Amino acid sequence: MEFLELPKRTSGNRTYGLTSIIDLGTPTEDLKNILNDYHHIIDTAKIGFGSACVTPNLKKKIDLYKEYHIKPYCGGTLFEKCYYQKKIPEYLTSLRDLGIECIEISNGTLNIPMQERLNIISQIKKDFHVIAEVGSKDSNQEMPISEWKDEMKLLLEAGCDYVITEGRDSGTAGIYEKDGNIRSNLISELIKDIDSKKIIFEAPTPKHQMYFIKEIGANVNLGNVKLTDVLVLEAQRRGLRSETFYLEDRECKLPL
Repeated sequence: MEFLELPKRTSGNRTYGLTSIIDLGTPTEDLKNILNDYHHIIDTAKIGFGSACVTPNLKKKIDLYKEYHIKPYCGGTLFEKCYYQKKIPEYLTSLRDLGIECIEISNGTLNIPMQERLNIISQIKKDFHVIAEVGSKDSNQEMPISEWKDEMKLLLEAGCDYVITEGRDSGTAGIYEKDGNIRSNLISELIKDIDSKKIIFEAPTPKHQMYFIKEIGANVNLGNVKLTDVLVLEAQRRGLRSETFYLEDRECKLPL
């Protein structure tokens, strides 16, 4: 229905306006059917937490994502598990063997010192696209806003393609309160000092997604999106749901 005037979306090999899904175990044949229809509105796919270790036909799944021009990567929890067991070299070899070109560096479970994370990034950024996550998975742990900003800036300056704001697949930690409410003061402060095109906001529910669309614009980067929600999200981005009904090009804060 091209006669409607809708907010413009980035397309093709997007560098912002990203939809990053979380794969929580979708069977490969089911995934193929989903991607056949919706691959054009999916940019990256995270094999959730450490589930890549127990995912059947993992290589087949990775190849399927790549066939549809979607960049697959493993959740940061797997990186932390490998770090904890001093198996990072083996992990990197495994990613190469699988044909995965992106890696997530996080400290959501472990408290990995910033300098240690920066050292790892400097060693691997020539071989991988690096995404770094900021924030803890512990809902009782609340970082000061200044610390969020400092970590993001350091990680981006170190060569990360993007930084991810921790939110978990439940939306109850990191940038969210225990009850799922968004720490809106934190978000507004972050986007004052950090280029929002370089931030992927974990937003696991349509409610969370609508907040970021209305706050930042149709082309905000969103992560931890469930496969079943990708069409809903795209409709929201285009002002085709009641909550984003009045979204217009002039209201999109991310210029095209």
